Amino acid sequence: MNSTSGTSKDNTTQPLPDLERLTNAIGHVTRWKMLRELTAGEARSIAELAVAGGCSYESAVKHLVVLRKAGLVVQGRGRLYQIQKHHLPTPGEPVVDFGHCLLRLDAGK
Repeated sequence: MNSTSGTSKDNTTQPLPDLERLTNAIGHVTRWKMLRELTAGEARSIAELAVAGGCSYESAVKHLVVLRKAGLVVQGRGRLYQIQKHHLPTPGEPVVDFGHCLLRLDAGK
């Protein structure tokens, strides 16, 4: 899907994530839960994302590496993670537009 299918973001100037890495990254429930936590737009620590994902700190680190390599999250100052701003939905909507797909992260709560 593209950005005209429900969000007002314009992804045409941003590179799309690699499709194979994207599908691998979103195919794990722990990473899905971490992404859902990040849809609020606020940067989160590894410990916070471990709690959100229901996993250990060490496991969260490994999941975040997968998400980062796929281009779905970025690591900022203080080892805080967030979804790249150009992928974020309208505030309050648990939807992320990665260009190849539009993820509704409120499903499966």
